[in-house]
Amino acid sequence: MLEPFEFGFMQRAMIAASLVGGVTAAVGVFVILRRLAYIGHGLAHSIFGGAVVSFTLGVNFFLGASIWGAFSVFLINQAARRRQIGGDAAIGIVTTAAFAIGIAVISRARSFTRDFEAALFGEILGITSQDLWMTVAMILLISIVLFLFWKQLVFITFDQDVATAYGIPVRWVEVIFSLILAATVVAALQVLGVTLIAAALVIPPVVARMLTDSFPRMFLIAVAIGALTGLVGVYVSWFVDVSSGATVVLVQAAVFALALLWGIVESRRGRSATRRAERLAGLERALND
Repeated sequence: MLEPFEFGFMQRAMIAASLVGGVTAAVGVFVILRRLAYIGHGLAHSIFGGAVVSFTLGVNFFLGASIWGAFSVFLINQAARRRQIGGDAAIGIVTTAAFAIGIAVISRARSFTRDFEAALFGEILGITSQDLWMTVAMILLISIVLFLFWKQLVFITFDQDVATAYGIPVRWVEVIFSLILAATVVAALQVLGVTLIAAALVIPPVVARMLTDSFPRMFLIAVAIGALTGLVGVYVSWFVDVSSGATVVLVQAAVFALALLWGIVESRRGRSATRRAERLAGLERALND
């Protein structure tokens, strides 16, 4: 049972998966409450283009993907400000164009190397110590920005109009949040890959939302679920010989299924208890009459 912990690459993978799982869940709470799951999915595809171009030019992956992500956010915000273009349309245009650039570069090179596969599907077992430290640095930066802008982000998440009335620069906070989201996608790309990031952003917060109505508790539960499922997913992948990123998401999906089942059972219990109380009340009234 402890065999996976004996190997350095597995230790690095489990640490990275736990950290990435926690931070994607933390940012995902705001994504879910603001109904922005689409932009998370879109940015993952957009940053794939940056990852491909970075590899082709020999630029550091984190640097190139981060610059590309920030530029994508800038284009999305500029396009969305125009009345003729909706926010969802701007996201669709920019992110699909960026993804197409990556595909075009791949087809031009006429090869689909291991590096591109890692960008699509993740290659967490190939994380080096340097990659891990870069991931830790990005997650630390994301955490600091979240801490500094916590009140503003919570405010505009629940009521943008009131936030504007109180003098909060909503537009700039929106840009900052988009940059946080882009940085989160970059941090998660090597762990989960483009195809699985959206699930990691969405599933833990949704499960937490099913378990509580309190925002602070939802945030903490989501982070705990994200971190634990990241660790468990990589650990289980060792024994089932399945892609680690896919296993992490499947573990999260299993947690969601359990939460959904628990909610259904509790709902039925509540309805049953209500009907029982109504019958008892009716019997009591009949006896009193």
